[in-house]
Amino acid sequence: MKTAIYPGTFDPVTNGHLDIIKRASGLFDEIIVAVASDSQKETLFSIKERVAMLEEATKDIEGVTVKGFKGLTVEFARQYGVNAVIRGLRVSGDFEFELQLALMNKKLAPDIETIFLMTKSDYSYISSSAIRWAASLEGKISEFVPPHVEKALLEKYHQS
Repeated sequence: MKTAIYPGTFDPVTNGHLDIIKRASGLFDEIIVAVASDSQKETLFSIKERVAMLEEATKDIEGVTVKGFKGLTVEFARQYGVNAVIRGLRVSGDFEFELQLALMNKKLAPDIETIFLMTKSDYSYISSSAIRWAASLEGKISEFVPPHVEKALLEKYHQS
């Protein structure tokens, strides 16, 4: 059985992330969406909230499980016997960052491969930070995230 992990902060999960997950699920028997809890990023949603949003968003994609994790991605991969890490690329700036990450991971864990998937052009401009910004200003975000994520964002920013 071929299993890969798709790590990230997912703050929040976007339709671009879901595109990568769906396409990766056609390449592997199982995809573990690995939600990072100790990223260097300050997150809007807690790890518990991000895991729950991803579980809801991926419930109809066969072979996908969602797990939170702390520490190095390659150590999480080893814990589950995974030898492939999926990374999504949107624009050329992503590639430079992701290449550095992949090379570091390869040095730390030579047995784990990084697989890059290009995001569909429909999603190439979508980022979690841009969606958070738009939601904070009451922008229309329904075409960028699943409905339950839109609801969570609006509740987070516009609680009275």
